Amino acid sequence: MRLRIKITISLFLLAFSYSHGQMQQYSNKRELKGINKQWHKIVLPNDIFEKVSPDLSDIRVFGITASNDTIESPYLLRTLTDELSSKEAVFKILNTSRSDKGYFFTFEIPSIETINQIKLKFKQQNFDWQLKLEGSQNQQEWFTIIDDYRILAIKNELTDFQFSKLSFPNSKYRFFRFLVVNSREKPDLKSISITRQNITEGVFRDYPIKKTLTKENKETKQTIVDIELQSPVPVSYIKINAINSFDYYRPLTIKYLSDSVQTEQGWTYNYRNLTMGTLNSFEKNEFKTNSLIIQKLKIVIHNQDNQSLTLDKIQIKGNVHELVTRFTEPATYYLTYGKSKAVKAYYDINRFTDKIPETITAIELGNEQTIEREEVPVTDPLFKNKNWLWTIMTIIILLLGWFSVKMIRKK
Repeated sequence: MRLRIKITISLFLLAFSYSHGQMQQYSNKRELKGINKQWHKIVLPNDIFEKVSPDLSDIRVFGITASNDTIESPYLLRTLTDELSSKEAVFKILNTSRSDKGYFFTFEIPSIETINQIKLKFKQQNFDWQLKLEGSQNQQEWFTIIDDYRILAIKNELTDFQFSKLSFPNSKYRFFRFLVVNSREKPDLKSISITRQNITEGVFRDYPIKKTLTKENKETKQTIVDIELQSPVPVSYIKINAINSFDYYRPLTIKYLSDSVQTEQGWTYNYRNLTMGTLNSFEKNEFKTNSLIIQKLKIVIHNQDNQSLTLDKIQIKGNVHELVTRFTEPATYYLTYGKSKAVKAYYDINRFTDKIPETITAIELGNEQTIEREEVPVTDPLFKNKNWLWTIMTIIILLLGWFSVKMIRKK
């Protein structure tokens, strides 16, 4: 009877712990303060990322009601990245001509749309030209939009690079023309694309760099820059500045530390490619990637037979992450995180984003707290002392022997 009572109590406590102790499966929590509406947003702070899963699958919003019940609030995770929209303009090329100034290409946009980008593609695979872009309403009076704009193409057994995109402020003319100033041969225009691009800038955070180490590998002809950030953070933007006055074009690879293993010879560090590109003197040298939680980066610049570049400031940023959360019941709510092998949560609100208000206020996060894990009650064995068990077994054996002997005598 006592054994049954103990088992019943243990099962009840286990069920109570499961239904009321979901938060005990996680390691950290922060109280959410200032909840006064159904919808709020939670901006994730930098220091949370070193304690969450790489895919942010272990984030939950739990609430504790007045009756001590645990409820879960759904959320939508947003990464505040750039939003790009593009509209292509309809045009027709009117003529190509040549003067003592260079080669002219004139085209017309009948609908007089606003444009801010022109992509040119030439049959020539190697060129280095200066362009001038002008606009006009009547082809009588021309206005300069951009001047001394350099486009370049290099193709050989080591390199395949082309920069022939014109970016300029919004312009609205019926006629446009560009002049190739310094070409000794006639530019053979293969195709042209004219668009208006609207970019809504994302929200970024600058990350302080803890340590930078630059070294030259003369055997591989590479400049290697090791960067360590203050803590693991979601990285999505890297800008590299070189202060050299000469033109340059260098392929580069940006890697991140994925894991490390301790061996008898010491630590082995494994790096994976984050992005690849070209460090050059024509563009801003901004490299944008998908957001990834990183603390250590390695930039490998391939110098080939050129002298090494003198690098200046390296800037690393990441997009802000926020949770758009719905609260439906009064409770004390917590942002909860830190659980290994967590499964990503799927909520209905992900399918009904049009129902989310456009204006949502952010709520304040309290200080981080460590969640104490509750120990599951353990039922004591019926017999703690093994001598009792052996005594009972001996008595049972003796009884069985006595009954056996008695039955034999009767026969």
